[in-house]
Amino acid sequence: MAGAMIRMLVLIAVAAGMWSASACSTAPKTVEGRTNIRAEADLTLSRARRNDPSLGELLDQSAGYAVFPTVGKGAIGVGGAYGQGVLYEDGIQVGYCDLSQGSIGFQLGGQSYSEVIVFETSEAIETFKRGNFRFDAQATAVGVTSGAGANAKFAHGVAVFTFGESGLMYEASIGGQNFSYEPL
Repeated sequence: MAGAMIRMLVLIAVAAGMWSASACSTAPKTVEGRTNIRAEADLTLSRARRNDPSLGELLDQSAGYAVFPTVGKGAIGVGGAYGQGVLYEDGIQVGYCDLSQGSIGFQLGGQSYSEVIVFETSEAIETFKRGNFRFDAQATAVGVTSGAGANAKFAHGVAVFTFGESGLMYEASIGGQNFSYEPL
């Protein structure tokens, strides 16, 4: 139910012209759509490794990671974000995951970005797969710049990186990200 509401908020933001529809991955979960997201996730990883070799080293040493090539976010007071991604274990794609976020507070605008969640342990991956994984309002992400991977700080076995932000978002809000998982 919450995922449907967030998708609706994102679609409203797209319709309002806050960001381009191509920046928002709200396509139905079809076989073709899921195949495309797998290719997009691989491209996102290649770009991240090229921009920050230390992030590549961190990914190689991790138990796994979730890659969301495009997360679309929009708000007019009440906000939402949504993105489709792929979960990797030991460098191999093992499943699909969706990210949804709802927020309320002083916020206006829209943006899109890529997000990579790095799991330090297999226990953190299992928590993610069971659907018991969420970020609270105090969770922070590190922007991918040179050396970001080398300076990663894990909290509860997880580190989050974002990059490629486009759009304009003004906010002072509270909210958290929720995730779902589906094996390949």
